[in-house]
Amino acid sequence: MFDDIRSKRVVFVAHCFLNQNSISDGTAVYPAAFRVMVDFFLNADIGIVQMPCPELYCLGIDRGNIHGAESPVIVENTRIRTEMKKDSSDIELTRLADYVVRQILEYDKYGFEVVGIIGANRSPNCGIDTTSDHNEEISGMGLFMEKISYQLSREDISIPMIGIKGKDNIQEKLQQLMDGEL
Repeated sequence: MFDDIRSKRVVFVAHCFLNQNSISDGTAVYPAAFRVMVDFFLNADIGIVQMPCPELYCLGIDRGNIHGAESPVIVENTRIRTEMKKDSSDIELTRLADYVVRQILEYDKYGFEVVGIIGANRSPNCGIDTTSDHNEEISGMGLFMEKISYQLSREDISIPMIGIKGKDNIQEKLQQLMDGEL
């Protein structure tokens, strides 16, 4: 099965890397997408799976605060994190994580390689190495990535996870992921 030309290799990326229009107000670093990331994976014949944006889904494009861009990023991110911890958002967050993990399990079942999961550091939901809480950027995962990581561990699946923030040496970090150095 699947003996056609497809590479059978995929990477899962945070929604905002492919759609900067979805990111919270005042935080976009590119007009549309992280082109370096897109080009990197397409040149390596790796399919790109865009994970859903939990904040857009649960709180809306304004994240429930039309004046969010007027606050420092980490302050607004802490407010978003607090909103995402509320029961109604947490239930939806779990559903979204289930959706991502089901896709990963399906790829795994048919012998596809999931080369990694790439999150957005500093994000209250999609951070891998850092997240925002208590009006600070702190070490740790965002809420959404924590749920995905937990569910994958319950399934006994290990996938490298890396975080990228802004324009920080994207090419180098992606190459480290591919070389298994992370």
